[in-house]
Amino acid sequence: MAFNLRIGVIGIDHGHIYGMINGMLDAGATLVAWTTGEETPEAVRKAFQKTYPDLPARPMQAILDDESISLVLSAAINSERADIAVAAMVHGKDVLVDKPGCTSLEQLADIQRTVADTGRRWTVSFSERVSVESATLADQLIGQGRIGKVVQTVGLGPHRLNAHLRPDWFWDRARCGGILADICAHQFDQFLHYTGSIEARVVSAHVTNVANPDRPGFQDFGEVLLEGNGGRGYARVDWLTPDGLPVWGDGRMTILGTEGYIELRKYIDIAGRDGQDHVFLVDKSGVQRFEASGAGKPFFAHLAADVERRTETAMGQSHAFLATRLGLQAQLIAEEKTDR
Repeated sequence: MAFNLRIGVIGIDHGHIYGMINGMLDAGATLVAWTTGEETPEAVRKAFQKTYPDLPARPMQAILDDESISLVLSAAINSERADIAVAAMVHGKDVLVDKPGCTSLEQLADIQRTVADTGRRWTVSFSERVSVESATLADQLIGQGRIGKVVQTVGLGPHRLNAHLRPDWFWDRARCGGILADICAHQFDQFLHYTGSIEARVVSAHVTNVANPDRPGFQDFGEVLLEGNGGRGYARVDWLTPDGLPVWGDGRMTILGTEGYIELRKYIDIAGRDGQDHVFLVDKSGVQRFEASGAGKPFFAHLAADVERRTETAMGQSHAFLATRLGLQAQLIAEEKTDR
């Protein structure tokens, strides 16, 4: 079913904005206008304009005041996303924001109040699940009962630093949110999603700097242990991907069930087959490898329907809140331990 969904973009500071936009365009949405903050580099602006040459740039207030726009997308500087989301919801719009959706518990509380007051929806684009076809295939295999009941997830989120390309705010803990709140947001989302947990807590968390002594305040390694009412989880994230890897990171997810397990090698199968979205399943009948290409990215079509119908098929509001809260709490727990 087609929807007349019109979207505006406020903030293009992270490249995830392209996947967010293209996912919504593929779902039938119409891109109306864009704007970004004063700190966005000129090269980033030009690249965006080249990609969407017919899209007009408009002031933020004009986008907020445009009653034809139902959904605002934002990949602004991490610490600015909460204010953008709140403003959009106050103006009657739903929001799809890049992870992390915010950088402090105070910001999260403000977002939750605004959702309650306005009835608008705040959704986080956890791209390592919603924009990855191997994750879609994993959903299907789990739904078929291939590995029994999920009891644990192990998520690995290595990233290449590319220090020479990073803006100043990237190195500022207050503005980026820290490694667990930022890039580990993907692992919190997947842990909740695959275990089916609607309640969860951080058992332990750790952050440190192991390879960037010239930036002592920067966190390049983090790990966390989680416990939910649907299972347990472990996650490791880092900025240590070596230059020799032909992709930005060897992101993986292992989903352990009572009758087998699934491993997602999302972006590369090192020393293995070409391409991405490699899925392996091990159960009582043996070992299988699946081609995930064609499994689709249904999140965006579901979100388009949710905006129109006021449903929660793409992502439950409580899920977005809990995944974000776990990241913020893990960050604080890890830093409190480090400061002792």
